[in-house]
Amino acid sequence: NRRTGSRIDDHFRASFTVDGYLDEIRHSSITHAVVVGRDTPGLTVSNDRIAELTRGHAELIGLGSVDPQTHGTAATLAEIERSIGVLGQKAINLEPGFGAPALHADDPVFQPVYDACQALDVPVCLMSGPTTPDLACNDPAAVGRVARAFPRLKIVCYHGFWPRVAEIIGVAFRYENVFLCPDMYLFAPGGSAYVEAVNSVLQDQVLFGTSYPFRAMKQTVEDFDRLAWKDDVRAKVLYENARRLLKLP
Repeated sequence: NRRTGSRIDDHFRASFTVDGYLDEIRHSSITHAVVVGRDTPGLTVSNDRIAELTRGHAELIGLGSVDPQTHGTAATLAEIERSIGVLGQKAINLEPGFGAPALHADDPVFQPVYDACQALDVPVCLMSGPTTPDLACNDPAAVGRVARAFPRLKIVCYHGFWPRVAEIIGVAFRYENVFLCPDMYLFAPGGSAYVEAVNSVLQDQVLFGTSYPFRAMKQTVEDFDRLAWKDDVRAKVLYENARRLLKLP
């Protein structure tokens, strides 16, 4: 946590209960928070568990997760339909670099997922960053190839594909269906380039995120507010881009 700039060592304990997590959100003046499922060989938080956690809480927005490497194409496509159509989740999370073996985002095994999400008009979120076991799979060029092959698919890049900041900014510059969520890496070395990109060409393609529990939410909100945003882009990054992407009221 300290490597991300966190100043409170035990803040993650707040989310040991749903009520504690909701208190953390409200204390930070956050109105909506995304809760993401996980489906990898090393970590699974089922879509049903996400639905259970978010049910009855207007602040919480659930995202489903799938792993076609482990479960195969047919089961994965059925789970996407169930996640979106039955559980009401707003996007599908993929973690190519955390698979067994680790893969690039444009590996053919993921193409049916992209095709299904493009047809359903729901975003695909790619989990990546420096914690990816094989850093070679944290590859913005692969994201560009997916964006080109699926031009109507909205692709969200968690952790901003840091540390390859300039490359992922270049991909988003080229493909308007690519969205960056640099979250805690806004405050890492090189993170100022995300701010520069928002203030120039990517104002509609960058999303606020806390990457909780790596940092306390309120600290991230306050640190975000101190960055050199132009006045006309701040509201887009904090809310409007996500509202539009996730089709919130």
